[in-house]
Amino acid sequence: MNHTAGDILATLDACCESFSFPMLDNGYLYLAASRLAAYRSQRDWALTVEVAGFSPRSEVPDTHIYTFGSTLTGRKTAANFVTPEAFENYLVNNPNNESKFIFPFDDAWIDQEAGEFVAEGETQIELRGTALPVPTREEYEAAGVILDELPRIAVYQLVRAVAETKRRDILANLHERRHHVPADLEELIVLDDWHHPDVVGEERPSGSETFRQLATALVTGDRSCYSPTKAPNTHWRHWPDGGSL
Repeated sequence: MNHTAGDILATLDACCESFSFPMLDNGYLYLAASRLAAYRSQRDWALTVEVAGFSPRSEVPDTHIYTFGSTLTGRKTAANFVTPEAFENYLVNNPNNESKFIFPFDDAWIDQEAGEFVAEGETQIELRGTALPVPTREEYEAAGVILDELPRIAVYQLVRAVAETKRRDILANLHERRHHVPADLEELIVLDDWHHPDVVGEERPSGSETFRQLATALVTGDRSCYSPTKAPNTHWRHWPDGGSL
């Protein structure tokens, strides 16, 4: 591989500086679930980070798929921008990263007047085309979700409760996850939990045990290079400031 671990970490740090690296305590997003995957070939590398949750600004729960890599596919084109200059600026400012959003939930169960709440009396939701009953009080409790606005239930509370049992459906499927990853890259590591840097608090991937080890694994192809000593912190309970703005 022509890329060093230092190259990979420098790329991720640069994405932090341009606000294109995932912040799990994003003040505009109530986190529900996340996943990280690493891919490599003899020539290239890629990382994907999925962040599922609810942002009131988006009006419906979504899953943001961040992709970083030495080579990316399915990139935005000039047709996505107002002017050719805007497109060129995008490519200059985002040489190694792309984003894709998916929307696993329908929105019929969200209150049309008070969009941060579940519609009163709603009994079911739809997740990837399958109807599901809204969680029971016991299911919220089992998920660790405190219903502190009763009798109303917030959208993010429902999403977190559903993520407890339907995590696979809330996160991306393989096709969605690899949308910007070249087909010749092999999947090396998939993590449902890891220790994520507090990038809002000025931590960077280059200072993170997780990403230093992943960078080495990507360069060498040796999965055993990822051997963390820090406890995972990607569950939403570790990021209480998420969604607070």
